[in-house]
Amino acid sequence: MKQSLIIDCDPGVDDATGLLTAFASPDLDLLAVTTVGGNVSAAKTARNARILRQIAGREDVPVYAGAERPLRRAPAGAGEFHGAEGLGDLTPFEPVAPVAEGTAAGAIVQQVMARPAGSVAVAVMGPMTNLALAMQAEPALAAHLGPVVAMGGARAEGGNITASAEFNIWADPDAAAEVFASGCRMIVMGLDATHQVRATEERIAAIEALPTASARTAAAMLRFSQRVERQIVGWDAGPLHDPCTVAWLLKPELFELAPCRIAVETESELTRGHTAVEFRVEAANANHFWATKADAAGIFALIKQRLGEGA
Repeated sequence: MKQSLIIDCDPGVDDATGLLTAFASPDLDLLAVTTVGGNVSAAKTARNARILRQIAGREDVPVYAGAERPLRRAPAGAGEFHGAEGLGDLTPFEPVAPVAEGTAAGAIVQQVMARPAGSVAVAVMGPMTNLALAMQAEPALAAHLGPVVAMGGARAEGGNITASAEFNIWADPDAAAEVFASGCRMIVMGLDATHQVRATEERIAAIEALPTASARTAAAMLRFSQRVERQIVGWDAGPLHDPCTVAWLLKPELFELAPCRIAVETESELTRGHTAVEFRVEAANANHFWATKADAAGIFALIKQRLGEGA
């Protein structure tokens, strides 16, 4: 059985590797890609998703442009980690296929509600604005969703945008708070897990050696991230964040999860976007599951396998 999936993203160099891996995975029924302003502006993320779709030869998958700004905040960006255009050193171009008609939030509602309850997963690789808007438009959406697999949040590792907040949650904490409080089942890939998944020289070189356009593109993104992480953070091998969502959907055994309850700080500017991850819950009643361990070697082997078979 293929897993029906919507990818909500803000490409973004690590989003790019996640998207390319999903595009190359025949066991995913990719219903749509929805984009949101985040790492770069909404106009650029919608274009970047279409560029990656064209490189992967997957114009059958519609791309819907989404929210240009957070629910209640000014837009934020992370161009220093993704390049001014969001795709590292790749020179952007205007893709042949346009964005689909309609909004990202509308597409999420339509695709999920048209199918059996629990059958459509959503992988969120950016701020949760589109999903929050979809839930506002359709109150029954949360109960109808399959798992929401989100990259966001931090606990033991601390934050990457402030002392306690990870960028995706910090960028629109109000949206994240609404989604976490909605009651939908959520698998959360926070920095505690993604910092275990490092793009070492050996792993990047293995992807560079693959003969496909998708692999060459992903490797270029990883090279850009490697350079930026060395310059800004001082790490020799940067973490791979967003592709962990796709990896969990393809091979959940690569991760260890802990049942929990997650709430998001929205009032304090000092701790804006902090994820309060509470493990003292009854496992049988938990809707949230926090990734505590990730098999980095297995994740990169999976990405390499899929990109090697990609268009």
